[in-house]
Amino acid sequence: MYAISLGDDGAELRPLEVWHAEEFLAHLDRGREFIGQFIPFGSQATDVASARDTLRRYADMRAADTASYHGIWLDGKLVGGVLTLNFDAGQGNCEVGCWLEPAATGRGLITRAMRVLVDWAIEERGIHRVEWHAASGNLPSINVARRLGMTRDGVLRESHPHQGVRHDIEIWSVLAPEWRAARARGTHKDH
Repeated sequence: MYAISLGDDGAELRPLEVWHAEEFLAHLDRGREFIGQFIPFGSQATDVASARDTLRRYADMRAADTASYHGIWLDGKLVGGVLTLNFDAGQGNCEVGCWLEPAATGRGLITRAMRVLVDWAIEERGIHRVEWHAASGNLPSINVARRLGMTRDGVLRESHPHQGVRHDIEIWSVLAPEWRAARARGTHKDH
């Protein structure tokens, strides 16, 4: 389908589809503990059939125009991804998120992929408000929100129970005019 280059390091953004189930499961298995520190992402994908079900669920949401998955490949290997959730083009709002296995961290892959996704949401789909939700303890995720030029809207105190701990969830956002102004100033950098 498509492959969007994320730079000269062999990183690409591609659709993450049902037929990627085995590769998706292998990727999750490599990073399950790291990825699951603050969110249960991928926790239901424990074998090929359940990985396929997870990808099918997102394919159905993509068809309904309410969510989407996009994988990040580095030198031909799936290492992470970005997604939209709660996508509501009619209201002009969506949430974005990400995940990455540990071996791929520190390269700016999420920031670069997220810039493509946010730009698409705003410019192609007419989204006005893009939200980012992150556990307060997830500093790498919060740092991506900052690099994207998002504003911290507030904190939902102890709103997210995960692994026996109630985490504060920070809500960050960027509005379409802010995104466009940052792009015009040239402040949309890769890292």
